[in-house]
Amino acid sequence: MVTVGAMKPGGRVLQWPAEAIWEAVAPTLPSFTVEVLPSIDSTNTELMRRARAGQAEPVLLVAETQTVGRGRLGRAWQGATPADIGATLTFSLGLPLQMADWSGLSLAVGVSVVQSLHPDLQLKWPNDVWLHDRKLAGILIETANNAPVLATAAAGTLGQPGGAGIGAMRYAVIGVGINIAPRTATGLATPPAWLQELEPGIDAPAALLRVAAPLVQAVQRFEVQGFAAFQAAFLQRDALASRSVSLSDGTQGLAQGVDSSGALLVHTSAGLTRVSSAEVSVRPST
Repeated sequence: MVTVGAMKPGGRVLQWPAEAIWEAVAPTLPSFTVEVLPSIDSTNTELMRRARAGQAEPVLLVAETQTVGRGRLGRAWQGATPADIGATLTFSLGLPLQMADWSGLSLAVGVSVVQSLHPDLQLKWPNDVWLHDRKLAGILIETANNAPVLATAAAGTLGQPGGAGIGAMRYAVIGVGINIAPRTATGLATPPAWLQELEPGIDAPAALLRVAAPLVQAVQRFEVQGFAAFQAAFLQRDALASRSVSLSDGTQGLAQGVDSSGALLVHTSAGLTRVSSAEVSVRPST
């Protein structure tokens, strides 16, 4: 099913490829739907609301504008406003998934995104897409127990306490925000990059068409094979490889890639350290 919300009078009209995406995904996900809304608080927040209400169908939810976009660790994501619709692409993919190990899912999502967009893009552990040390895209993954018979579903964030136990069915909400057109650096810890630097003519609908169906396929592959199937591809795009990094707890060292579970490997004065906590922030110090 495809649903495209009406634009407000006077607003810019974007031609979203919802039908083409649905046709590409539906053969392997018959109940898959694509929804495009003119505005919402947050696509991730909306799909988490639905999951808590027992709605756990596979869906791609796209918003032309977000009023309360969210990033990792509660940070705000600056999406497009009604005045600059199309300057960013914001969407969330909701899928019920069942697997023994969720570790590295955000890295696998990042691999899929950069492979779909451009060979010059790199991945900054654990959930950012970089272009020359500037942030072009971010990924936010949340989950809710897939338990429609209950009045509410316990919710948590991947890598943090909460949610279902290993091997249980969970509803994953995979949020992606991509800068398409030039963005201001005001208020941002990392300077922004945008896709039109690499491809001047690309717009948000064209970027979505490239990314959406391959992302569904990548998540389905991850469900069966785990992060190990994506490790080599991540290492080829690793923006931190062999660079000095500083962790949020003050630890410093040399980044040495990731292991088969997606944990960041950092060589410190105390030896090789595995960094897997979702609460650890890593930035290159040089």
